[in-house]
Amino acid sequence: MPDAHGLWNEAELLRPLDQQTLSVPVLVVGGSTAAYAATLSALTAHATVCWVMPTPVVGGQYTAQGLPASDDSPLMAPASQLQARYRDPKQLHDGELFCISQAQRAFRHRQRQIQPVQGQALDNPGGGWVSHFAVTPVTAAIALNEAIAPYVQSNQLVLIAEADPIDLLIEQFGTTRRRVRGVVFRSRQTSAEFTVQAEVVIEGTDLGDLLEIGNIESRVGQESRQETQEAVLPEDPRPLCQQAFTFCAVVERSHHRAAIGAPPGYDQSPWLQSSEFTGTFWANGVARPFYHPYGIFRYRRLGRLIPDSQVHVGDVAVLNWGMSPVSAQGPLGCGNDFKDGVLVGQTRQDRGVIWQRGRDRAQAYVHYLQTHDAPDLVGRGDLTWTADGIALEPYIRESRRAIARTTIRHEDVAAKFFPAQARSRIFSDSVGIGHYHYLDFHPNQSPGHVDLGTDGQDCAPFSIPLGALIPIQTEGLILSAKNIGTTHITNAAYRMHPVEWAIGEAGGYLAALLTHSAVGAHEVADSVRLTRQLQGQLTRQGVPIIWFNDVGHDDPDFEAIQVLAAAGIVRTENYGHLNFNPAGTVNRAVVAVALVNILELPLLAPESPSFLDVPTTHYAYKSVETLKAQGIIAGVGNRRYAPDWSITRAHFAILMSKVQAGHLIALFTDTPRDSRVLTRRELSRTLYRLLQIQLNL
Repeated sequence: MPDAHGLWNEAELLRPLDQQTLSVPVLVVGGSTAAYAATLSALTAHATVCWVMPTPVVGGQYTAQGLPASDDSPLMAPASQLQARYRDPKQLHDGELFCISQAQRAFRHRQRQIQPVQGQALDNPGGGWVSHFAVTPVTAAIALNEAIAPYVQSNQLVLIAEADPIDLLIEQFGTTRRRVRGVVFRSRQTSAEFTVQAEVVIEGTDLGDLLEIGNIESRVGQESRQETQEAVLPEDPRPLCQQAFTFCAVVERSHHRAAIGAPPGYDQSPWLQSSEFTGTFWANGVARPFYHPYGIFRYRRLGRLIPDSQVHVGDVAVLNWGMSPVSAQGPLGCGNDFKDGVLVGQTRQDRGVIWQRGRDRAQAYVHYLQTHDAPDLVGRGDLTWTADGIALEPYIRESRRAIARTTIRHEDVAAKFFPAQARSRIFSDSVGIGHYHYLDFHPNQSPGHVDLGTDGQDCAPFSIPLGALIPIQTEGLILSAKNIGTTHITNAAYRMHPVEWAIGEAGGYLAALLTHSAVGAHEVADSVRLTRQLQGQLTRQGVPIIWFNDVGHDDPDFEAIQVLAAAGIVRTENYGHLNFNPAGTVNRAVVAVALVNILELPLLAPESPSFLDVPTTHYAYKSVETLKAQGIIAGVGNRRYAPDWSITRAHFAILMSKVQAGHLIALFTDTPRDSRVLTRRELSRTLYRLLQIQLNL
């Protein structure tokens, strides 16, 4: 087992020899949060995995990058935190039950156990005012390690730490297509070069390194309007317009003093100017000192001794501070965000220089605080696996992004494009969901960053399309982390902790499906049957693929409701809210639309309606006419269909007998064929069985 500080013991790691070659079904490359989630889900799906990562610490944003204060949507808050915001009991749901997976929820639950506060497992152990959930990096690492340790012990997972990819093994087929067959790595410890061959490679690096070294079609920075068809973009691409990265620092309010010291160039180099720093948070012209309950320290507090909103000696926080005024009237300053350079699109040598400058800025900010606002602030290197409390790696906000089968655009996620709707675009090949309430940009100093306008930043709950995980001309490579088919704009919401986990989770289950079924990712995307098979596997493992606030992954019909909703067969009864309403009744019009959808019948639209109460303007008009022509439905007399009448289980069974008479008993195994009104849950349950029969799932 890993030790109590979240590190793996040397005996549990593989250190390949120079020129050694390994062969595995699934290879995960990189140290991101998505790389971890992909590894765990592939293992859960019974795949054998080799994971090669750059540090000895798993977890990415949560651990090595020093930011275990999760960037959550407000919709993810647990009921205890929503009580102060909403009076309506319908709003007091457990957000973690509906919008993250069962595995991700278990990860959070375990961290609460590992880091109690006065003996209590609290919803938010750290108690920061911006994050719904925060713990220390070591707590996160321990919980992450525990989940994969059994697979290491059984040799289903091979862990290789402190190695970087340097080449891709690629074979060409056809005129434009290629297949990734493996990756060549170099050890950071010994410089030994080794190769891992794999049936499927998952790109889980934080900067999209495999895309770069393999010359896979990709984009860097802000695209042009022509590239992505996002109307708000300028005509020219601006690759240097990227999000700033941040070296986080984990600190404690202490009785002791331990100066971190100023880095070389302090108050000389442009990126180390103390005039930019502040320990006071100015909000609406009011100063909040560093240790104020709503000040910078408690902004992302990770550990507390007392369960209240005050800051006490012994409390631990992470410094991850962006733009804010340095006085009541400005100007704007900046904390430890590094804006004076980019990591993506650089040579490795230049990247190393920028990397070090970013780390120096974090040191300069801690030094500033210790000499101005918080002399009792000390670094907690024991929580970052470093000597000074500055994270092992920078918190990365933007990566090189692949050109994928599906590019997720501003028009697919911004709330302004979905007026009066609770969700943004629902992709029918959804393999996960996510949300952040706005497109969160930390722009660097490069000129020309896009302005989304006052209404262009708001974001609605979104889905993760399978097509965004598949590079457009490449087989054998699954995209993950921040390198999927987002744009510079939409990455600003898809980069958040829970969403990156969901992306990796989908990639891991996809990889297992590919290896077990001997098919390619493009074949899965091209096949309705294989796409629904993957969605079924995901939802059986408690992974939501469409956002419903009243159907948790502990619901017995979770799989049926989720897959049919993503497929557009039985979706929401009201697009203005996030509920499915499983106990709601079903009318004859809804059933007609659902049947036509699942049977994929060509829609008919005669000039004259067959039923007086289903005119050509009715939403179910084409569906009703189509089913009537097929002899599946009939009216209730006097040329009436009664579209708003509730349908009974018995009547629905009669309709289903005309569609699948030979499987009627199987279709209604858990649904009595009696005179009671059919519910939305029962409709989804029965139609999902019909879908499984049709697709031979």
